[in-house]
Amino acid sequence: MNEGVIRRLTELLPDLEYDACVMTGDYRGATFGAFDVALEGMLRLRSCLREPVYGVLGNHDTIRMVPGLEGMGIRMLVNECEPISRSGDRIYLAGIDDAHYYRVDNIEKAADEIPRDGFSILLSHTPEVYRHAAHAGFDLLLSGHTHGGQICLPGAVPITLSSVLPRHMGSGPWKYHDMVGYTSAGAGSSIVAVRLNCLPEITLHHLQSC
Repeated sequence: MNEGVIRRLTELLPDLEYDACVMTGDYRGATFGAFDVALEGMLRLRSCLREPVYGVLGNHDTIRMVPGLEGMGIRMLVNECEPISRSGDRIYLAGIDDAHYYRVDNIEKAADEIPRDGFSILLSHTPEVYRHAAHAGFDLLLSGHTHGGQICLPGAVPITLSSVLPRHMGSGPWKYHDMVGYTSAGAGSSIVAVRLNCLPEITLHHLQSC
C-alpha cells in the first residue's frame, strides 16, 4: 500500500458515519512474499473504523493474511455468509474468495444459507462474477479490483480495465437483470502510483426498504 494513501484514509475515516464497513480486497501491493508491512498498514486503518467491519481477499492477498486481519477485528468472509440483524430485520452479507487470480471462489457455498426471500449482498474482489452472482439470486454485488481504470480519458472513461467485463461496469453503479452492482474505484493504485481522470473513493451506500 502507498503510505500517502494510508495517511489520507486515517484522516478521512474517523469523520464518516455508517452502520457497517465492507472492504473488497487487495490490502497489499505485491502478489507474493512477506505481508507484515501490509498488516501493519491495515491495523492503522482498522483503528479508524467503527464496528462491524467485513472483508474479502483480493488477488494481491494471500489466505495466510486472514488470521492477522481477523485478529484486528475484520470479519473475513471466505466463501461464507454472515447475517446482519437490526430491529427484527435481517440482511445476508456473503463474501467469496478471489475469483480472478486464485480462482477459489464458491458462490454456491456462500449463498447456501440465504433464504430465498432474504435480501442478500455479495462481496467479491472482482466484478467479473456478475453473471454467476445474479444467477445465485444476490440482490447487490459490491466489488473493486478495476481501480476504475486508474488512468482514464476525460469523463472517467477507462483506457483499459484489469477485468473481462462490460466497460460500464468498470466503476460506479450498474445493473444486470434484477441485481444491482457497484464497482468501487478504490483508494489505492496498482503498478504505478498514478491516477488520471479517475479519483480514488470511499463509497457510502444507503439501503432503503421499499
